[in-house]
Amino acid sequence: MGSAYLDKKSVRDIDVAHKKVFVRVDFNVPIADGQVKDASRIVAALPTIRYLLENQAAVILASHLGRPGGQANPEFSLRPVAETLSKILSMPVQFVGDCVGPEVKQAVSQLQDGQLLMLENVRFHAEEENNNPDFAWELAHLADIYVNDAFGTAHRAHASTAGIAEYVPAVSGFLMEKELQGLGVALAGAKHPFIAIIGGAKVSDKIKFIDNLLQKVDKLLLGGGMANTFLAAAGYDMQASKVEQDKLDWAAEYLQKDIAKEKMILPVDLLAASAFAADAETKVVALDGVPAGWQVLDIGPETRRLFDAEISAASTVLWNGPMGVFEMDPFAGGTMSVAASVANSPAFSIIGGGDSVAAVKKAGLEDKIDHLSTGGGASLKFLEGKKLPGVTALLDK
Repeated sequence: MGSAYLDKKSVRDIDVAHKKVFVRVDFNVPIADGQVKDASRIVAALPTIRYLLENQAAVILASHLGRPGGQANPEFSLRPVAETLSKILSMPVQFVGDCVGPEVKQAVSQLQDGQLLMLENVRFHAEEENNNPDFAWELAHLADIYVNDAFGTAHRAHASTAGIAEYVPAVSGFLMEKELQGLGVALAGAKHPFIAIIGGAKVSDKIKFIDNLLQKVDKLLLGGGMANTFLAAAGYDMQASKVEQDKLDWAAEYLQKDIAKEKMILPVDLLAASAFAADAETKVVALDGVPAGWQVLDIGPETRRLFDAEISAASTVLWNGPMGVFEMDPFAGGTMSVAASVANSPAFSIIGGGDSVAAVKKAGLEDKIDHLSTGGGASLKFLEGKKLPGVTALLDK
């Protein structure tokens, strides 16, 4: 299944000269006081935008921003994004205050080759998230070609990510292509030993993900809050730690499976704290040694060494989810240790999910990772083996 995604056409495979090209980007960036606070998503889309401009296309950019709930709301306007993009590219970016309608058609009809026009937030219309065919048709009729470069929203079947592709030839942009290739390694082309490190708060979010991965990996290392649930299911008293009570039976059953016994590695020691607070008293404890009323907020040093040994010996490493409450410095050690292990490993490394990416950036190690995925929810769905509507809609090579 992984390879089917790699056979999608990209902008390279289609003639874009003198064509109007509608590009769905992910410019869902943080804005405060009318200023873009972090432009990394804008920068990520530049290779596609520059390629189209250099190849004499007239480029129409569309994105969502926040959750305006299907109504126009100036707080979620993309105007500041257009201004930021204009600065980055040192060229004018025209902006139009809607994404469909006469004003938009007018602006598009006057758009010349090598020029850029940005549409207003597609989620100002409820029809976007409902994937309304008439709305998708209106978007499609602005252009000759559709390019999807918004991997972060590819798991959603919206009008501007999937519906539009029914009416106009659809190909991937370079960011989308890079995501599909990077994550595709984990699904289709992983070299063994293949190690996955899974963390984060909840097992329930990642059951299908764990299921799919166990079939593919040689070892699955578990940390974070979800490890608490597995440890509780294995009979350890986790005291005041976060444990998903409704998943205990499932986890206990899971641990009895041959594949889990063979491949799953749980923490062997823990960092416990007297309270959920940065100034709490902390100590390293054995699995059966969590003090009464305390909670586990990170993996312990022995577990970090164990994980490091597995990661160092791997040929492919996939990491999704932190090992503890890394937002608080006393409980960031496990996550930072894994980040360093992954960065220093000779393995092909793939990191998916916002928190893990944030941790790697916090550690200043992003340059040492082979593939940092930009799409949290989308990368999880992809790695679960789900079809992504925004990708399925693209033309095959």
